[in-house]
Amino acid sequence: MIEPYDAIVVGSGITGGWAAKELCEKGLRTLVLERGRHVEHGKDYVTEWWQPWQLAHRGRGEERLYERDYPIQSKNYAFGEATRHFFVNDREHPYVTPDAKPFRWIRGYQLGGRSLIWGRACWRWSDLDFTANLRDGHGVDWPIRYKDLAPWYDYVERFVGVSGERLGLGHLPDGEFLPPWDLTCAERIVQRGIERAFRGRHLTITRVANLTRAHNGRGPCQARNQCARGCSFGGYFSSLSATLPAARNTGRLTLVTDAIVHSVIYDERTDRAAGVRVIDAHTKAAREYFGRLIFLCASTLGTAQILLSSRSARFPTGLANSSGELGHNLMDHISKAGAHGTVPGLEDKYVYGRRPTGSYIPRFRNLGTPGEAKVGFLRGYGIQAGSGRQGWGRGADAPGLGVELKQRLRGPGPWGMTLQGYGECLPRHENYVDLDPERTDQWGIPLPRVHCAWSENERAIREDVKAQSAEMLEAAGCTSVETYDEDGPPGFSVHEMGTARMGRDPRTSVLNAHNQSHDVPNLFVTDGACMASSSCVNPSLTYMALTARAVDFAVSELRRRNL
Repeated sequence: MIEPYDAIVVGSGITGGWAAKELCEKGLRTLVLERGRHVEHGKDYVTEWWQPWQLAHRGRGEERLYERDYPIQSKNYAFGEATRHFFVNDREHPYVTPDAKPFRWIRGYQLGGRSLIWGRACWRWSDLDFTANLRDGHGVDWPIRYKDLAPWYDYVERFVGVSGERLGLGHLPDGEFLPPWDLTCAERIVQRGIERAFRGRHLTITRVANLTRAHNGRGPCQARNQCARGCSFGGYFSSLSATLPAARNTGRLTLVTDAIVHSVIYDERTDRAAGVRVIDAHTKAAREYFGRLIFLCASTLGTAQILLSSRSARFPTGLANSSGELGHNLMDHISKAGAHGTVPGLEDKYVYGRRPTGSYIPRFRNLGTPGEAKVGFLRGYGIQAGSGRQGWGRGADAPGLGVELKQRLRGPGPWGMTLQGYGECLPRHENYVDLDPERTDQWGIPLPRVHCAWSENERAIREDVKAQSAEMLEAAGCTSVETYDEDGPPGFSVHEMGTARMGRDPRTSVLNAHNQSHDVPNLFVTDGACMASSSCVNPSLTYMALTARAVDFAVSELRRRNL
């Protein structure tokens, strides 16, 4: 038998990359298994330098192809003719979901995973988030608090490079920031209007993993606004630009791509995870790898699928599932609702250059502050915003013809501002993923079945998002204010969380305070599956901090011979 690795990491995305870096730098021989193809930083960003005329359909893509092969992926904002190769083919990678409960599972199966196509917003959670379940009784209490994660937020931010503005808000903690990107002139007008009319509300630039100056040998960001094509400058954080190179530099990293992990091998004699079963993506041949530590970083649904497939006499319903909570408590953020309006004036101003992010209004509902307004829902939401001037494309649905129309479109249109809410989803046992008893994928692995729908609480948040967005724009002097609601289903925000939650009690949770399985001590889960609640801010920075913290604990326990 091949000598076992010190550690095996399943997945090479944001958390897999971090697990690999930390394990290798702590001296462990580490195997990283990625189910998708190999991608080399820079060299394989094949459309990075393409101009619109080099794209067969000038960037518009092929409608029939999208309908046949990418009906789900093509709904994602980052998907397009220049980025399609970083998204899965839906026809080749099916899953099951009821017609009445659609779930949009956005995926990227390649080395680096979705770290190549993520939105890069980096917010810290606070104790408003870590105590939410305990406070209102939904879900189980987080086994950690902000103070437990704060030094790890510091640690990952210093490596990642997060640009942002310090606000001094207790419910949205400040971090280790590079200089922020600038607000537009329209955003500054709306900012002043909101902060003047609504005490305690703020508009700030989004904290984002795009470098405003060179950092750790990467960047700076060129503000080309095509991050999902890949960036050979390393101007945004990804596994390929940052963590995997750091792991490789140790000489302790082994990378295997096109390796689909079927299940975790459980040794009943030692009561430990012994390794993983893998299916070759091309030959479909099965093989096994063995290791002393197992880190699952395969994505929320991917990790759930692996654990549910890992059945044994002791764990007939899935590995580490003595609680019965494996696969349950699936969450995502509500989005795709808000308001937009025209910012009057500023006709002599235009956007100079580009910017890889937008602006943000932090949560202002249910903060627990004296005298705050009562609302008909639990938790809260933040608002992601953006502004700009309309170009000549506005003439597509404008009246007119010929010379007069052309002359009217020679100059830019009015400034517009759009607000879009991102709201918290409650953890609910009835939102879950399981395995289809009959249908399998082309590698013989049972298809995941996703059962997830919004509750009345999420719908109430959605209504408040629209009302408050319109009210804030009007208070800032905007005209032609209208609300919108695209009723995005779960999965739309690509912030799926839950399915193997952390908790204090092994009877009601899968993982402990260190992302360690209650049932199997050398098994760790640090991707979105570990989350016990969803907060209302983007979760990726929290995943990274949890991963670095979990590795530190795991290696310490390994050296003490506790694993």
